[in-house]
Amino acid sequence: MVPILILVILGLLVVLLSSWRRNRKLLLDARGAAQVRAGERTNELEKANEDLKTAQAELQRRWQYLAEAQRLSHSGTFGWKVHSGELVWSDETYRILGSTRETNPTLDLVFDRVHPEDLVRVRDLSDRAAQNGIDLDVEHRILLPDGAIRYVHAVAHAGRDSSGNLEYLGVVTDITEQRLADEEREALSRDLQESKAWLEEAQRVAHLGYWVWDLQTNHLIWSDETYRIFGLSPQEGLIDLDKVREMIHPDDREPVFRTAEEAVRSGVRADCEHRLFRPNGEMRVVHSLADLKRDASGRPHKMFGTTQDITERKRADEQLQLMYRDLQESKASLEEAQRIAHLGSWVWDLEKNHVTYSDEYYRIFGLTPTKGPIDIATVREMIHPEDREYVFRIAEEAIRSGERADCEHRIVRPNGEIRIVHSLGDLKKDASGRPYQMFGISQDVTDRRRAEEALRRSQFYLSEGERLAHMGSWASSDLGISWSDDLGIYWSEEVYKIYGLDAKDGPPTFERFLAAIHPQDRASMAETIKAMHEQRCGCDVTKRIVRSDGEVRYVRCVGVPVVEDGIFKGFNGTTMDVTEHELLTQELRQEQGYLAEAQRLTHTGSWAANFVTGQNVHLSDETVRMHGFDPNEEAIPFERFFNTVHTEDQLVVRTALENATRTGTDYDIEYRICRADDGEIRFFRSLGHHHPSGEMADYVGTTMDITEQKRAEQERERLRQLEADLAHINRVNMMGELAAALAHEIKQPIAASITSANALLRWLAHDPPDLERARAAATRIEQDGNRAADVINRLRSFYKKGAPFPPELLSNSASNPADSNN
Repeated sequence: MVPILILVILGLLVVLLSSWRRNRKLLLDARGAAQVRAGERTNELEKANEDLKTAQAELQRRWQYLAEAQRLSHSGTFGWKVHSGELVWSDETYRILGSTRETNPTLDLVFDRVHPEDLVRVRDLSDRAAQNGIDLDVEHRILLPDGAIRYVHAVAHAGRDSSGNLEYLGVVTDITEQRLADEEREALSRDLQESKAWLEEAQRVAHLGYWVWDLQTNHLIWSDETYRIFGLSPQEGLIDLDKVREMIHPDDREPVFRTAEEAVRSGVRADCEHRLFRPNGEMRVVHSLADLKRDASGRPHKMFGTTQDITERKRADEQLQLMYRDLQESKASLEEAQRIAHLGSWVWDLEKNHVTYSDEYYRIFGLTPTKGPIDIATVREMIHPEDREYVFRIAEEAIRSGERADCEHRIVRPNGEIRIVHSLGDLKKDASGRPYQMFGISQDVTDRRRAEEALRRSQFYLSEGERLAHMGSWASSDLGISWSDDLGIYWSEEVYKIYGLDAKDGPPTFERFLAAIHPQDRASMAETIKAMHEQRCGCDVTKRIVRSDGEVRYVRCVGVPVVEDGIFKGFNGTTMDVTEHELLTQELRQEQGYLAEAQRLTHTGSWAANFVTGQNVHLSDETVRMHGFDPNEEAIPFERFFNTVHTEDQLVVRTALENATRTGTDYDIEYRICRADDGEIRFFRSLGHHHPSGEMADYVGTTMDITEQKRAEQERERLRQLEADLAHINRVNMMGELAAALAHEIKQPIAASITSANALLRWLAHDPPDLERARAAATRIEQDGNRAADVINRLRSFYKKGAPFPPELLSNSASNPADSNN
């Protein structure tokens, strides 16, 4: 609206200027023949005076248009003379600030209207403007007398009056409705975006996409998740049905489209499961459901449906079946393991006094495996007479105390052979806490007991060697065979010394062993032992232990499975105190970690390479990540790194490297790369230093990501341009407020010209004519005309981009019309 008003006022100014020039020409003609055409010129001047009055009325009418435009746009104008504090407001400014025309505008009144929370900021800006003469552009709230809060936007341009005093001309706009509308629109936009994000997230989590099939055009509209299910990038626009047909598995195309055709024909829901091929060749399984949409006539015109990727569910079903087969195989493996380990399981029904044995248990007792339970009296008879009372006493104590039954005893096979078995039993209790069953295992340890004697014979020699080497040995006969409290562990003397334990107390239990492990390493050590037991795999771990005196030591434990004649027998291993070695290793790793973290934080990578052979001798993780490669990838060749250099910069980089290699000098270059993973363009700075002790092409150096620095420089340049454009716009906007003042400035010299013209006519009408005074009046007319032309010329200069603000535009320098009467 303001630019239109400016154009209207400028048009009026042009009309007035043309009128003035016409009057001036008449006056010049009158000067040459004043005596002859005095009467005729008088009439023409009177007509010119009437034209000028008409123009003044037109200007007044246009001024009223401007006032109405301010009212409609809720924009008022104001002027502020800083040295006197004088304020001039338009009618709309009074209305915006809730004041009447009778109110004397002052700065205190303005500050009284400013919202308390914005007052300090506005006062500070006003003080800085008064001191520095800066332009004003501020948004703040005002508090009207009725308690209403409004938002206003004030823009003012600093200038100087004819006396050189600082003054401001500006516009204040009530932006309350705009502000409220923007807030409401932003809130609605946020709600919409949030709902859309939740819908997309729900589809992504459920792998469920929707689609709309236009039955008339055979085109499809897909959601983003549907695109992802089909292995495509989400895009706008329609999908052709033929393209979808090609992506469906060839064996499933006919059933899928037959199901869709039947749904269209019968109106029932389409439900099908089929396979599809993604563009990368991956096959997925999807489940689709669809319902018809009919028009007003009942004719189907669209089909809305969903497609869910159920590949993982299908795989889970297959995995479940595989797990069932594995369970059966595990059961067979367990039976085989029991047979190999000579370990049988049993269940003692305490209520019926019956015992159920596993097949291996039968074999341990020299019996043929049979089905069904055996009476406990029969079991008693098979135990060696000297051990019967001991065995059942242990069982009764376990039932009474609820603890595990653990005993070793002899049995007598039907053929008279005596075997030694080791039995363990745990109670099962019902909901009331009453024991009703005991589950246990029994292992034939006859051979182990016999081997123990032979083992003790060599123990002395082994322990002496371990003492000298600060390395102990250990073995487990139960680990990997049958789980027991002590796992059948054997420790040499040196192992006891390493752990700070007393060999007289015997091997520690599993719980006691874990208690000696450092709390932070305890869980991982337990998982390692469990894996060894379940998988019969070896181990090589370094862990911390805490001795009884509180000293922390690092221990390396190596264990290997023992297999004799294809039969797993347990584990053998060594334990070494590696505290000094581990502390040195940790120190080195810590220093490497600090370096890697520093590189990551500064986006700086280090490297070493031979530019002739193309061999990368060293690459830090940050260097690899900066180029878009995976740090876990091994042996990335130099050529792959060079290929990431932007095609426009490759020649410059290659030339710099060749020059440095040829001369054996250092280099410092900046260039762009395209990351290998996502194609993002980044700015790099690379510094290479020639390795003095290496070959001519051996270089070490660093590569820095300077993208953010480059972008900051570009942003600063863009901001500078925006500020220049904004300054020009502000000058143009100021023209609307200056129009009224300019009209007044132009009106004064024109009025003075008319007055001087009237005086000229009077001097010419004298008998004889007073030519000297007539000449003086004509001179004043010329001066006033030139003054009006100067105002218009300065206005045109003000429109030019970059032109300084002309203070004299607002100067009240027109001569007093009364002076022209002299």
